[in-house]
Amino acid sequence: MSGAEPREGGRFPLSEVISALSYALDLTEGQPEGHSIRTCLIGMRVADELGLDADTRASLFYTLLMKDAGCSANAAQTAALFAADDDAVKRSWKTVDWRRPSGGLRHVLGNVRPGEPLARRLRQAWGIVSGPPMTADLVRARCDRGADIARMLGLSAETAAGIGALDEHWDGGGVPLGLRGEEIPLLARIACLAQTVEVFHAASGTEAALQVARRRSGRWFDPALVRALLATRRDAAFWQSLGGDVRARVAELEPAGREMSADDHALDRIAEAFARVIDAKSPYTFRHSEGVAAYADATARVLGFPAPERRDLRRAALLHDIGKLGVSNRILDKPGKLTETEFAAVRLHPLYTHRILARVGPFRELADLAASHHERMDGRGYHRGIPAGTLPQAARVLAAADVCDALSAERPYRAALPREQVLALLARDAGPALCPVSVDALRQAMESDPGLGRAPQGPSGAAGLPVVSA
Repeated sequence: MSGAEPREGGRFPLSEVISALSYALDLTEGQPEGHSIRTCLIGMRVADELGLDADTRASLFYTLLMKDAGCSANAAQTAALFAADDDAVKRSWKTVDWRRPSGGLRHVLGNVRPGEPLARRLRQAWGIVSGPPMTADLVRARCDRGADIARMLGLSAETAAGIGALDEHWDGGGVPLGLRGEEIPLLARIACLAQTVEVFHAASGTEAALQVARRRSGRWFDPALVRALLATRRDAAFWQSLGGDVRARVAELEPAGREMSADDHALDRIAEAFARVIDAKSPYTFRHSEGVAAYADATARVLGFPAPERRDLRRAALLHDIGKLGVSNRILDKPGKLTETEFAAVRLHPLYTHRILARVGPFRELADLAASHHERMDGRGYHRGIPAGTLPQAARVLAAADVCDALSAERPYRAALPREQVLALLARDAGPALCPVSVDALRQAMESDPGLGRAPQGPSGAAGLPVVSA
């Protein structure tokens, strides 16, 4: 499946839009492409064994696909706490039984300050294990944000509750609330089991995954759900199918008659919701995507863009940084100058943006536009180095809006700049880097609307948590 195909009237199957965008969530969680979709396949197979009704299955379907919607909310804190790449720490987290002292200690020692002298690594590790517990706060940020995103998308209350309780465990030893047994929503219990099984299946095969489920039955997992999972052991075709291209299968799992479709209003809501996921990645980009969208739309209005083009530009602006979900927060939040290797990693994020959006039917035509936000008029931008002659006006507007919002906000290496200085810097770069027509239209928009954009953000609001100092 290369992307969702429209239904009559330009409506798209929501399941295919969300499953395509779930690739971005896999990046943020440090998981291989397709983790969320394979988790959905496993969880829905458990639902088959349980004989769940169609309404419950429909809510479970979106719980499984969107379980990691809040995963970017604790990325900065995770990277700072471990002084390591957040995606690597999260990937390791899913492979250990962190509730056992040996598993938790192995996870910490294996991830703090990689490549640095042993003494520094041990000091960092001691600070983690001897300090106040951070696990519940990190998970709460993730779960609360994920539930909020689900509600923003108009998904069911059951789906939101399932995402919000994803890391609770059957015996009460999970986080953040320590819910026990049937206090944990059924959808959360299934999702917790399915995601763990998927990780171990991808790494070590079916038997290893089922063995983990057995060992953690009664502690992490509802024993009844483990029994339902084990009943699939002899279905070799099902387990083998998880190793192939699973994208085409996911839409078949949504219960017939309960499919959700995405019209223009829903697509706007999806773009806005994923902008929240993107901007939660770093405390320094809180509401950046919304700000870029506001500046771009105001500029397009001055330039007389037709309404459909303004709509597409706004969606592209909201999603332009979705590729940053694949960049480590150790780079995004670094206060000093980036190394050549680090800057090379940053330069890849427009490419990731293009790859992600190209999978999503209704956003496929926006992929080139969204991925062009760092291109320059002189052809020296990235990631493709497109010269001005082939750079569409909408892309030029987006590039100017992106720079404007970035200058207006606080960054780890400088304070937010006042509006007068922002305008001066935009004017300086008009010509070699930014389109002069776009810059002038943006200036007119800003002068006519002093409230355009938003107040400069500080480095504290991305997830409702303070920045952890390593």
